[in-house]
Amino acid sequence: MAGGIDAVRSTTLANVLSMTRCGGTVAACGLAGGMDLPTSVAPFILRGASLLGIDSVMRPIADRRTAWQRLESDLDRGKLAAMTSETRLAEGRVRGRIVVKIG
Repeated sequence: MAGGIDAVRSTTLANVLSMTRCGGTVAACGLAGGMDLPTSVAPFILRGASLLGIDSVMRPIADRRTAWQRLESDLDRGKLAAMTSETRLAEGRVRGRIVVKIG
């Protein structure tokens, strides 16, 4: 893949980096999977991949609003619908990535 966005970190980020093609870029913006990064320098040296950190905590509110507006205008809702599903928290049948709807 040419690039990716990772919001989990740890092994998930290492896997995304391993699948990034030559010259690709990955943006990391989360820590849900942990602070570690179990990988080597191979993706960076052998394929020239780049890892960019996104500081979402200290971003000015104007930048955040711009980002949300871009998601509203640029995101293909059909593709988003095809890769998401909703479940109740108590159902216990999880496969892949799940959005848990509370309430």
